[in-house]
Amino acid sequence: MPDAFSLKGQVALVTGGGTGLGFAIAAAFIEAGARVAIAGRRESVLREAARALGPSALPMVHDVTAKEGAGGLVGEIEKRLGPVGILVNNAGTHLKKDVLHTSAAEFQSVLDTHVLGALSVTQAVLPGMMERRSGAILFMASMTTLIGVPNVVAYSAAKSAFAGMVRALACELGGQGIRVNAIAPGWIETPMLRQALDGDAPRAAKILARTPMARFGEPADIGNAAVYLCSRAGQFVNGIVLPVDGGASIGF
Repeated sequence: MPDAFSLKGQVALVTGGGTGLGFAIAAAFIEAGARVAIAGRRESVLREAARALGPSALPMVHDVTAKEGAGGLVGEIEKRLGPVGILVNNAGTHLKKDVLHTSAAEFQSVLDTHVLGALSVTQAVLPGMMERRSGAILFMASMTTLIGVPNVVAYSAAKSAFAGMVRALACELGGQGIRVNAIAPGWIETPMLRQALDGDAPRAAKILARTPMARFGEPADIGNAAVYLCSRAGQFVNGIVLPVDGGASIGF
């Protein structure tokens, strides 16, 4: 059974892989046997992350909003590591503003990063995956894909778009051996969560009150779910958005 979860021999690309949940996914992939390229905008952060991850990690500077550079990114990874068989579209940005103060430019910027950025990298890896008739693509959705959250209209629109992209791509590519899924993380213990909740006890209490497991998740919970969806263990799972949230999306 453990062999079903092995990623030995696989090459993965994780955008936004230098910090947070992207780093946790990269770590889980490496533990499962993969070699992982972590992409992001900040070279110093990527190099520090790669040192922490070990020799199976390759830092690659790339801004997903520079859509014309996605092909070069994938080409360089494949030259140095081999064919990319796993893609995790994790890079993103956040905007917390009420709807009346969210400008069109801000809204478009969030869509450009999440939706068009993910599309460009997906398009860059697909020719090789289609030729090999094998691949796994994972989008990082969120609770806003599943439930209403106030003051994040642009972020919610972007993450909800992922659900439609996953379904469409799963139908379009499934017959070619390429599976497309998403994870919707709940509230996970990361520096970003601490920044959001420190000093805001009522918000933390509200989150925990609607989470049946009555605690926050760990980054490894997301990494382990990603391994499942991208490994042979999940070989017949296609087109889903998997909540990893302690039940928050169905809690009352």
